[in-house]
Amino acid sequence: MIEGLVALAGMILLCFLRIPIAFAMAITGVVGYAYMRDWNWTVAFAVVQTNVYETGRNYTLSVVPLFLLMGTFVARAGLAQELFRAAYAFIGHLRGGLAMATVAACAGFGSICGSSIATAATMAKVAYPSMKRFGYSDQLAAGAIAAGGTLGIMIPPSTLMVIYGVFTETNIGKMFAAGILPGLLGALLLCGAVQWACWRDPKAGPPGERASWSERWASLRDIWPVAVLFVFVIGGIYGGLFTATEGAGMGAFAAMVFALWRRALTWKTLYQSLVDSGRTTAMLFMILIGALIFADFVNITSMPADLKGFVTRFEVHPVLVVAAIMAIYVLLGTAMEELSMVLLTLPVFFPLIVGLGMDPVWFGILIVTIVEIGLISPPVGMNLFVLSTLLPQVPTTTVFRGVLPFIGADVIRLAILILFPAISLYLPSLMR
Repeated sequence: MIEGLVALAGMILLCFLRIPIAFAMAITGVVGYAYMRDWNWTVAFAVVQTNVYETGRNYTLSVVPLFLLMGTFVARAGLAQELFRAAYAFIGHLRGGLAMATVAACAGFGSICGSSIATAATMAKVAYPSMKRFGYSDQLAAGAIAAGGTLGIMIPPSTLMVIYGVFTETNIGKMFAAGILPGLLGALLLCGAVQWACWRDPKAGPPGERASWSERWASLRDIWPVAVLFVFVIGGIYGGLFTATEGAGMGAFAAMVFALWRRALTWKTLYQSLVDSGRTTAMLFMILIGALIFADFVNITSMPADLKGFVTRFEVHPVLVVAAIMAIYVLLGTAMEELSMVLLTLPVFFPLIVGLGMDPVWFGILIVTIVEIGLISPPVGMNLFVLSTLLPQVPTTTVFRGVLPFIGADVIRLAILILFPAISLYLPSLMR
């Protein structure tokens, strides 16, 4: 137990010294592993070599660049704009309708993107000008975009679910299925947060123009590629027609065909799409390799067994244990980058969860929900930084205030998912 706590403190110290989190975890893991093996550096560096090699050749992880590429092609094809227009046609005439349309468009775009940051960045360009034109407050507009963007990692496909599945050896297809209902619940609660903000300040979200039913049906005809891609990829995985990796490959190809069909893809944009996806993949793989090295060290310490023994000794109810873990994650999320936070703590918490007999798929959905909260939690929420960069005219403090109602909505969703695991586990139970 002591070795694990000292390693955590050392890793945090390295982060304060501005060493990248991937290298901080790897260095701590190597030194700790050597210490646990009587300072046998040969064994410690063999662990590094094994993790680098196995991660690089892991067939399942090829899902990550393929889904990232699919999202990039979809963004190039301009489908985000059409999703926003379709949502606005149906609910834009309501008070706060444009903000709710933004949330709905984020949910739709997230179903073919898999990245929270990409969803928030895309919708900032699409939705913010329209909301400003209709007199929306910067606070509500920025909050809706930042919070709606988080749906990109809950509604499948999700790169975070893939990494969690690989790290914990949990079925990725079941993770994707488990994310659908919590994602829809999240979208509804975020729309509820919009309504609450408009109730407090009616001028923050004035109603837009009412569209005729003919205009509404016409807008739906423009978003059929999104529905086709989602049903094709997620439906195929859910129905057992192909694996998540095969679905990612076919989805990326289909997205490229759509982009070519819409004449949105040139040699230059194709090159840029490949470069962007490659850079993001490299960053994710570096963090994952560092986390795996650190996990190997934690697994040979007594920390996981000691934590389980502590919980068992005091006969704490498993739900209370999960609630305590989620509270720790919320606090860490205000000071650490979300993916690094999850991969750093999973070696400690995941064995405890499995030892208490809880479903790893359910716990994975809770982890994704926590990451969603962290993405919009001041001061280090990544979606907040994205908006501050893309919308320099909006003060950072305004963005921080704007996300507060949406953080409350996500905390309510987290509590619901903890109390009612069936919401997350119903669809995976039906999978072939």
